[in-house]
Amino acid sequence: MTTEEVLKLLQASPAHISGEQISKSLNISRAAVWKAVKQLQQAGYEIEAAPRRGYRLASVPDRLDAAKIAACLPDHPWLPNLQIFEEIGSTNTYAKQLAAEGAPGGTVILAERQTAGRGRLGRSFCSEPGGLYMSVILRPSEKPESLMHLTAAAAVAAMRAVEESCGVKADIKWTNDLVVGRRKLCGILTELSMDFDTRLVDAVIVGIGINCNQTSLDPAISDMATTLRHETGAAVDRNLLAANLVCAFYALSETLLSQKENWLRRFRERCITPGQDVMLLRGGEVRYAHAEAIGPDAELIVRLPDGSAESIASGEVSVRGMYGYTN
Repeated sequence: MTTEEVLKLLQASPAHISGEQISKSLNISRAAVWKAVKQLQQAGYEIEAAPRRGYRLASVPDRLDAAKIAACLPDHPWLPNLQIFEEIGSTNTYAKQLAAEGAPGGTVILAERQTAGRGRLGRSFCSEPGGLYMSVILRPSEKPESLMHLTAAAAVAAMRAVEESCGVKADIKWTNDLVVGRRKLCGILTELSMDFDTRLVDAVIVGIGINCNQTSLDPAISDMATTLRHETGAAVDRNLLAANLVCAFYALSETLLSQKENWLRRFRERCITPGQDVMLLRGGEVRYAHAEAIGPDAELIVRLPDGSAESIASGEVSVRGMYGYTN
């Protein structure tokens, strides 16, 4: 709340306003003022800081805006089911709740920030202001074995949206991280629920987190991640990116099964994991292998030290030279 109050004071003042004035107006410490200014700068607000004069808001970032997204997607069938939050615990958790309550396929949740973002294998997902955090509900009503390639297709869809929005060419680390120069740009979390009467998939929740306009990243990930702003040298239009993501995932929902080979072909073209030495982690067990190929359902085919081959469909796969794996 303090950050929003500081922003309101800066927006109301055409000239510089001192940290002391802000501190007195909001009854907070000077340290809290400084922290709020830093958070705003990390979110993309350009704030000038001058000795003895204080702070001045020079420019504001693009905010996620339903009207701007709609302008990029005239008459798109998913627009009526699009929701935007300034802050939310987890877009995936909320989407799962909506799906359980009967929300239709094509429901899209967007957030400026997550306070409890989730990644794969129960990890937390760093969700700083300036990124783009989105979850979409899909209703495939298919047997789960027919959807083994869905996570790979989701990576391709996100990759296409990024490239169309700002020209950044991202690759894919199996199974669904987008990377640029071996640094992580985007993470994807796919979760599904079953209808146990029909034994069909009732809903799939695809969550996407993309580093966009952050000017700095959390120290825990700064040495292994990148942002679109860093790659392009300028802030990117997150509303355009959100619109392109909606288009990409609509195409995925319409063609996932009918164009399975096309999705897999594109995934194989851009997946950098085959040809790399990898570390396999599953259930506390660690093994080393060499990744050789992508299988018919997007599984990773690896060669173990004893010469045997194995297909990996789940678990964690670390690539040597990425995300801190150097063994």
